[in-house]
Amino acid sequence: NEYRFLFLDAIFLKVKTGLGTKKRVVLVAYGIKVSGKRELIDFMIVKHESENAWGSFIMNLYQRGLTADSLELIITDGSYGLINTLDMVYPRVPLKRCWVHKLRNVANYLRKKDIDPCMKELRGIYNARNRKEAVETYFEWAKRWRPISEKAVRCMEKDMEDLLHFYSFSGPMRVKLRTTNVIERAFREIRRRTRPMSCFNNNKSIERIVYAVLSHLNDQWGRTPLKEFTQKG
Repeated sequence: NEYRFLFLDAIFLKVKTGLGTKKRVVLVAYGIKVSGKRELIDFMIVKHESENAWGSFIMNLYQRGLTADSLELIITDGSYGLINTLDMVYPRVPLKRCWVHKLRNVANYLRKKDIDPCMKELRGIYNARNRKEAVETYFEWAKRWRPISEKAVRCMEKDMEDLLHFYSFSGPMRVKLRTTNVIERAFREIRRRTRPMSCFNNNKSIERIVYAVLSHLNDQWGRTPLKEFTQKG
């Protein structure tokens, strides 16, 4: 119950099996404590990023003591299986959708020539000075882009409330709270370490490398709390 913010995301790695190369999913939890200390909390290797897989992972964290006593916000990649699980385990904690993942989803509904101008305007929403300005920017964007791509606007519309939860916190915190990029940095280090291998022999070999990388990062981060998170606000 020491965690104030919880980030959840997944990375895909390849493993050899008797039926050829298969993908494995590594579910990862990262937290920022009330003290401002950041920490990769746990990971689990699964076959698919399903609701059952996320449910098992989240329930294990909860049973080991990651309760909602101090949790103020959970930031996710937007997987509906994960969101359904969080609604059950942490129903009172606001869920914050990751802006990076959402922009990728919106881009799927746009023509290639429209992607850059549309993304530039959307960035104005999460760079706004406050929630009121962000909402006004969103409505201006939606009015302009609805005739161009109704599906892109609907994609934003259905999750806009969750996307704006980070405005409840002070300015210095917002950059880290609006995406799951804090975990993505760990994923980049995992990919860098595993690139020469191209494929793992089994789940145990994945586990050894992922554990080594995450433990190393925790050792580095443990020396320096995030200053913007040492004050409540």
